[in-house]
Amino acid sequence: MQVNDTGEPDRTVTARALLLDGEHAFLRAEFRLVRPLLQRFQSEFGTSDTDDTSMRYAILRAALAARAGNWPEAARWCPDRDDLGWADTDIVHSLAVSALRRLSEAGRHTEASTAALAIVLWAHLLDEEDLGDFYGLLSERRDTPVPEELWEEARHHLHGRVTDLLHALDVRAGRDTLAAWRTAWEAERDGLDPVVVPSAADPDGLIPLGLAAGHLVRHGRRVDLLDVYTARHPDTTAWTMDAPDHRACADALSQALAERAQDRVRAGEWTSALSDFSTAARLGRSLRAKEQQAVLRAAANVGRTNTGRGNSPVTRIQGLDLAHALLPQDTSVAAELTAELVRQGRRAFKSDPAQSRRRFARALDVTPGDRDARSGLDDHLRADLDRGDTICVDDVRGLLERDPECVQARKWLGDHYTELAMTTATAPDTDGTRTTMECRVELLSMAVDIADPARNSRVRGQLDTAVLLLAEYLEATASPSDVIELFLRDLIRTGVSARFDQTVESAYVNRARERERAGDPGGARRDRACAERIGAGLPAQGLLFGHSPGLHARTPGQDDTGQEALF
Repeated sequence: MQVNDTGEPDRTVTARALLLDGEHAFLRAEFRLVRPLLQRFQSEFGTSDTDDTSMRYAILRAALAARAGNWPEAARWCPDRDDLGWADTDIVHSLAVSALRRLSEAGRHTEASTAALAIVLWAHLLDEEDLGDFYGLLSERRDTPVPEELWEEARHHLHGRVTDLLHALDVRAGRDTLAAWRTAWEAERDGLDPVVVPSAADPDGLIPLGLAAGHLVRHGRRVDLLDVYTARHPDTTAWTMDAPDHRACADALSQALAERAQDRVRAGEWTSALSDFSTAARLGRSLRAKEQQAVLRAAANVGRTNTGRGNSPVTRIQGLDLAHALLPQDTSVAAELTAELVRQGRRAFKSDPAQSRRRFARALDVTPGDRDARSGLDDHLRADLDRGDTICVDDVRGLLERDPECVQARKWLGDHYTELAMTTATAPDTDGTRTTMECRVELLSMAVDIADPARNSRVRGQLDTAVLLLAEYLEATASPSDVIELFLRDLIRTGVSARFDQTVESAYVNRARERERAGDPGGARRDRACAERIGAGLPAQGLLFGHSPGLHARTPGQDDTGQEALF
């Protein structure tokens, strides 16, 4: 392409030549020439598709914007650190120095884009892994290679100047360690991958929180991280890996907590260590073998002193609870926690019954079926029965199943079912008279089975009356089979109530007639035989029909006449 940049005709100018002219003009402080050259480059060649020309163009644009005082524009044009190797080192160095000078001015402690620009440029120039072009630049300016020891000293000095300046700006702005520009600078220098992006600099932090937290942990600054994070989020119980506020830092925090917990175990700070391990687990950490051993050591000592004086059962239970949650499969921790809960449950039995119950209940959660814990709760239930406290019927029923000889439970259940039956009989009937009467019979039947012998006869009489009333109601409103079904439940023995026997006898007779009309002579004969035996006052149903006295429900398909036992 034929272009004329000096007024001389027929001179061919390339993209590289234009950029080189621009760089030389900038370094000679001929800034009035730089912009026209860049504009000509853009108009003649557009966006270059080669890395070296595009990066050289970008850094020139950034340097020119900085020269004009437009630092956000300079940050926008600055390439990432990985691409700065294509840019001219003189321009990079000039821009880096200008950025530090800018930050040194009063009131610049919040210019995040300028800080990001300085960090990226100086991290590139002072790269420890590669002497790079900056070393060559210094050697060129000295007209002799820089001795290695002198280079290391100079590099260390420049690193310290950048660090000190950024730290001073952090202090002035009140930025904590996570948001500090110094942290971003150290992370950018130490990381294999670039983490600071000048064009995306955030006033609240030049790098993402997770990267900042990870950097602090990797460089042994876990105490700084935990102090700062606790100041930001005082409620450590809310630190979980699923919480949006904590997800970014979860990995770094959990590692820092696990490391601090091990330090605390070595220092004998058992409770604090277990708390740290617990928080680390909530943040998603799976404890390593050494960490699990540390948990066991803390669990063995938490709440105890070397002399035995000043032992704290509450602290021990809380600590063992944490250890059990961390190591749920460890039987030794579960056993010790259960035993301690039972001991403290017994100790508080009279002085603090509510706490005592909680201790026993928690022990059963930890070790289902533990006899001592179950016994403690049963003792509380017996005390409730003695005092006449309000109690759950299922709890009393469970106690009676475990201890059939418990007089208090048997009496309470008998009274409960009897009272319920009486209430049912007098309550407004919403489901029909038959339903109410059947419910009363069921309740009184349960009361008879449970009531102690001294009270059984009275309840038995109430049941007999209830069954008779139900049988007469069924005779008048239902089928003969319904009356017979009630009879076969053996709730009233034959011969106890003449009215009941007559009602059942009539039911068998009436069903025999129905079967005759339906063409079932065999069934009719069996029903008439049953009616005759009941009318003759033969032995009770248990002997007639081959089953023992008590509450027995018929199984599906059982012959409702009971004749297999009779004949």
